[in-house]
Amino acid sequence: MSDTQGAVIDTVRLCKAFDRNMVVNNVDLTVNHGEIFGLIGPNGAGKSTLIKMLTTLLPPTGGDASVAGCDLRKEPQRLRSRIGYVPQLLSADGALTGYENLLLSARLYLIPRKERAARIAEALSMIGLADAEDRLAQHYSGGMLRRLEIAQSTLHRPALVIMDEPTVGLDPVARNAIWDHIRDLRQRFETTILITTHVMEEVEELCDRVGILHRGRLEKVGTPAQLKAEIGPTATLDDVFAAIAGHDIETGGDYGDARQSRRSAIGRN
Repeated sequence: MSDTQGAVIDTVRLCKAFDRNMVVNNVDLTVNHGEIFGLIGPNGAGKSTLIKMLTTLLPPTGGDASVAGCDLRKEPQRLRSRIGYVPQLLSADGALTGYENLLLSARLYLIPRKERAARIAEALSMIGLADAEDRLAQHYSGGMLRRLEIAQSTLHRPALVIMDEPTVGLDPVARNAIWDHIRDLRQRFETTILITTHVMEEVEELCDRVGILHRGRLEKVGTPAQLKAEIGPTATLDDVFAAIAGHDIETGGDYGDARQSRRSAIGRN
């Protein structure tokens, strides 16, 4: 992916500590305009904390960052207006219809009243939910919910969309539909997309480049092909992941991590 309009994310020694525990440790991350960038790492590596800082949900302990053309520390409100965020946990309101969920998002993002109907209709058509716009979201399948949530996060045409495990808990058919939608977002609007995932196939299918976070540090960044070539001619991304994360693949995370990931998966089935 050529960088024709500069970096959409540019962090310099970004850190986050809780008490004496450095969860994100001096991360220098650059994500270019129009790129789909994958962030991978074992549970407890700091991925969620890094995302929360980039979306202004957590203040950094140290370092600086520019996100979507905004200073992370000095312009948090402007930054929030220029990004979309799809959290891992369920964010659509089940008591509202698909259309009502999108209308609520349009109002929150201050989309002008005269543009809302057309923008919502376009989004529903793009994600294949036009026939289900009047159904309550609580009756949607997991894949439909995820597509609705992505549409909610992109109604305002953000420069950057951050997705935390966008296909967790989905079956292969629903997962492929989400992949197609992510590619379509990039193609139609030149949206820059940052995703976290534990699915190496997802990285191979979607990502121009990938960064591996381990114990709070960004250990490697490169294209999937580059990272595999460093290990060997027959290496897979699983091999790359194992070489860097080591025993943390099996021992990483705690009870809270497991509870959150399982709750998310159950909610989408």
